Amino acid sequence: MKRKLGFLTAGLFSIGLILGACGGTDTTIEAEPDDPATEEPAADAEELSENFITELQMGTGSTGGTYYPLGQEMANVMNDNVEYEGFNVSAVASGASVENLGGIYRGEMQLGMTVHIPALEAFNGEGDFEGAQVENFGFMGHIYPEVMQVVTTANTGITSIEDLRGKRVAIGPAGSGTQSAAKLILEAYGIEDGDYEAFEEGFGDAAARLQDNQLDASFGLLGLPASNIEELSFQREVVILPIEGDALNYITENSDYGHLEIPADAYEFLDGPVDTITAYAILVGSTDQISEELGYEIVKGLYENVDSISHPQGVHLSLENILNGSEGLPLHPGAERYFKEQGLLN
Repeated sequence: MKRKLGFLTAGLFSIGLILGACGGTDTTIEAEPDDPATEEPAADAEELSENFITELQMGTGSTGGTYYPLGQEMANVMNDNVEYEGFNVSAVASGASVENLGGIYRGEMQLGMTVHIPALEAFNGEGDFEGAQVENFGFMGHIYPEVMQVVTTANTGITSIEDLRGKRVAIGPAGSGTQSAAKLILEAYGIEDGDYEAFEEGFGDAAARLQDNQLDASFGLLGLPASNIEELSFQREVVILPIEGDALNYITENSDYGHLEIPADAYEFLDGPVDTITAYAILVGSTDQISEELGYEIVKGLYENVDSISHPQGVHLSLENILNGSEGLPLHPGAERYFKEQGLLN
């Protein structure tokens, strides 16, 4: 069984909260039995659901992160291009992945941006979702790759992850996806807690420390390119350490991370491509509150009109990438219909 990595602290989304809010009940809508005295046909399945709505809330992330501004633009594209009576979507700030999945579970959100790994945990009832399996959501499309970038500067003399022994290393905030991934990477290289001086902070603070020579290296699970890395490169000679060989195989075999090659043109300072690992930011939607027809129109309206998105990560919203991060997840019926129509599924 693959080792699952928690992306947000359990405090963001307690199991007691979701069970208390939902009562652990089955949310499936069932038709009343047909009256044997009549010969009228049963109602269409969609007509039987009183929960399908058109005024939607889409959970994003914190206002200072990537999800919120990108989610705002995605919502604008949907509102301008989804042809469905009464449709409107509002992108709202949230605690990101786990909170968004919890909001869909409770019926407080209908769409959500999330990393694919906590989505897998939610669907399988694992990690932060142990004992509270979330089954009322479906994958609706890939957004962008979350790329692990292990950053140092040339003056440290560090050229590989093995060199991090005894060094000052930022591994991300406690309970974060970055920290979980960083520890797995270090483990893959035989580096244990105590073999280095750990700093539990976000990449923004870590980049400032790198610039001031107060850190030797930092892990960051970031979009590509990352503005903080670009800004750091204006002040210091930046080096991105590769994750490769047996260590890379260990990570991909013991987690849901995939291999990704950072292209040489991702940053001006790179001399060539760099191997690393990736997770996927994805869009998910409620299967209780978004009908198949509306789900189809949302995916169609968004992915066929992404050219108007100006956010740097918007370039990854494409039909070419649309199924990235879907493996192991249920598909929203409307999205599945669209994927088949485009010849992406059999």
